[in-house]
Amino acid sequence: MLGRKSKSTIDSLIGISTSIQGDVHFKGGLRIDGHIKGNINAEAGQPSVLVISEHAKIVGEIRAVHLIVNGEIIGDVHSVELLELQPKARITGDVYYKALEMHGGALVSGKLSHGQTEEAPVLKLAASAGGDA
Repeated sequence: MLGRKSKSTIDSLIGISTSIQGDVHFKGGLRIDGHIKGNINAEAGQPSVLVISEHAKIVGEIRAVHLIVNGEIIGDVHSVELLELQPKARITGDVYYKALEMHGGALVSGKLSHGQTEEAPVLKLAASAGGDA
């Protein structure tokens, strides 16, 4: 029960009338109802939940452990564990996830990549290139 509480608790809220220009860094849980022009990053190695409501619009890259989307995102999305795309979700960008739950009506205009992050192939290529030289 204690583990579940940390995964589902929303610690912070960015309200519907709020507009932010710049990157947002958080840990724990964050719900966004407003507009953000910048990247959103959860603290690496820590449990995190990011909720993008149907009123929210994000222009930038997103990184979180558990991501629930019902609004609009223009940018790449990286979900370490679970990505939930609810009926009003709109993503324009590439999506990287471990597990995906997609409801009818959700729309992704970009590449869906399971089980990897964007950086992983680059690191493997660099390692193998260095080993062959």
